[in-house]
Amino acid sequence: MSAAQPIDQGDPPEDGRAPMLPPSLILDVVVRAEFHVLLIVSTYLLFTGHNSPGGGFVGGLVAGAACATRYVAGGPAELRRSIRVRPTTILGAGLLISVSTAFLSLYNDGGFLQHRLLSVDLPFIGPVKTSSAFFFDFGVYLVVLGTVLLILSVLGSPTEDDA
Repeated sequence: MSAAQPIDQGDPPEDGRAPMLPPSLILDVVVRAEFHVLLIVSTYLLFTGHNSPGGGFVGGLVAGAACATRYVAGGPAELRRSIRVRPTTILGAGLLISVSTAFLSLYNDGGFLQHRLLSVDLPFIGPVKTSSAFFFDFGVYLVVLGTVLLILSVLGSPTEDDA
């Protein structure tokens, strides 16, 4: 028996960087299957926030992890195809929703970040009860997701040395 031989990956690129490995079919199939499952789990965590463990922060982290797996499997181009909205737009919308919800309680003769119970009668659905804290959690969810997407887009952007 001989010692294990290293796998020949060809000549390294002329710019001195490590050679790119061929894409993994198994990784690509698994990531495409679990991406949507993780987004559903993150939505579940967002909606169960104040009654069970979860909320906007944890849900945003799970959605960010789903996007990170998409980035690992296909690179920045695959992530851009999956998420068509710019990360700064998601981050800004989340900040706007969270801050608006926090200050809206001051307007309604309450304290800063004091939640209110809301009830709306929707056609074909009936009465829906929620809290203003859900909207704050939704804003936090968008802030966390936007931050993760922004970090991933910066990791995938070319540097001055690449130009």
